[in-house]
Parts: sequence; C-alpha cells; structure tokens
Amino acid sequence: MSLIMNKIQPSQLAEEQRNATRLFKDLHTQIQTLITIGNPTEKDVKSSIKKVLALDRAYPFPLLGVMLDKFLQKYESAVWWPSSPSQKKSTTQERKKSNNEWSEDLEKEMREVIEVIKKKDSEDYERLGNIALKVSKSLAIAAPLLSGIAAVGSSFVGHGSLAALVPLMAGSLASAVNAFEHGGQVGMVFEMYRNCGGFFTLLEETIRDTLEEKDTEKRENGEVFEMKVAMKLGRSVSGLRCLASKSAYCGMEGIVVDEFASKLF
Repeated sequence: MSLIMNKIQPSQLAEEQRNATRLFKDLHTQIQTLITIGNPTEKDVKSSIKKVLALDRAYPFPLLGVMLDKFLQKYESAVWWPSSPSQKKSTTQERKKSNNEWSEDLEKEMREVIEVIKKKDSEDYERLGNIALKVSKSLAIAAPLLSGIAAVGSSFVGHGSLAALVPLMAGSLASAVNAFEHGGQVGMVFEMYRNCGGFFTLLEETIRDTLEEKDTEKRENGEVFEMKVAMKLGRSVSGLRCLASKSAYCGMEGIVVDEFASKLF
C-alpha cells in the first residue's frame, strides 16, 4: 500500500487535475469569446486545436492514460501551451507605418520585466521546486523501506531485546514518514511550484514573442499589453514601470534587484 501510494502521489495527482481543469475552463472561455466577437477563421481553429493538444499532453488523464512522472531527474516547470513559431522580421519601413501605442521606452520596460522574472521569480521557484522534489523522492523511498524492515524484523521477535527493538523503531519511523509525506502534501507542493514556474515561463515567452515581432501593427496594442502584464503580475501599470526602472538602475550598478516581479505568489 505504501509503495502504491508513493508511486501515484494522490496529493500531486489532485493538484495536477485541479490545474488542468482550470486551464481547460480558461481555454473554453477563450474559444467562446472568439466565437462571440467575430467569425473564427481556419487559423483560429488550428490554433485552438494546438492549444487543446498541448494542454492534453501537459496534463494527461491519470491512471487510465499516461500518468506524469512524479519523480523527475530535475525540476522542470509545467508547459501547457503550444510552441510558438519564429516571428518573421519586418522591414524598418513597415515598422514606421504605425506604432500601435508602442514606443522604445515600453519595449525597454518589457525587457526589464523579463529580466526580473528570469533572475528572481523563475529562479526562486526552480530552487524551491528542486528542494520539494528531493524531499518527495527521499520520503517516497524511505517509507516503504522502513515498512519492509519492520515487516522482516518482526519475524525475529523473541530472539532478544535488540531484535524486538528494530522492527518497533522501523515501524514507528515509517508511520512518521508517511504521515509527513501525505499529511504535509509534499507532492502537491512540488506540483504547485511546477505550475507557478510554468506561469512565469509562459509570461516570458509571451513578452519575448511580442517584442520579436518588428511590425508593431501586428502586435497587440501596447497600452493594453502593458496592462495585461501588470495584471498578471498583480501590479498596477505605474508599479510595473517602477519595477522596470529599478531593474534598469540595478543593472547599471551591477547589483541584483531585491524585488520579485510578481505580487500574486
């Protein structure tokens, strides 16, 4: 029973499906909005299909399908979105047609935001994720091992006080390890770190892909995009600008900014 529980990691499994449900509902809302506001094109249909398939690969149906590996060699953030194709660079003349509320200052601000996310938020979640993964692996191995020692040692009871003490201690430690692992929801904590890391990776890629599109007319409106990034990070627009200014100043001074990009988690 201990081996089965540690292999499946019920708390991590529950967190995976909670995230999958939330992301599928979000995708469902996006598709409904697309249908409501206008006529979907074939490109929109293909894009939606790619998103569904990417989300299905990231969170497959457990037990009946392909269950995600619970004990990775190294922490990897969750990826539930399709890879974006490389942007075609437009000419300088095309860029001058319209700035679409974009400016050099806004582009610099977005690049500074990426740097803060990469050096502070993503790095911190990677560190915490690796710690949670090591703890989860250690507990998953220790609990069945101690239970096995207790079971084997119990057959030697009656051959001396030491023979009776070993299974007693091993059984007690196994109970304590199991209680800490599953009562403390270690698997769920690791999955939470993975999901948060994926959130920051997606935000980085979104900003980078937008900036790589040289034709500003094809980008999302600059002011709207800035507001969206600020909201995703739990900041006001003015707060996002202050963060970018602080990051730029710290970069000039050769020091690491002492503030995280996100104020949500």
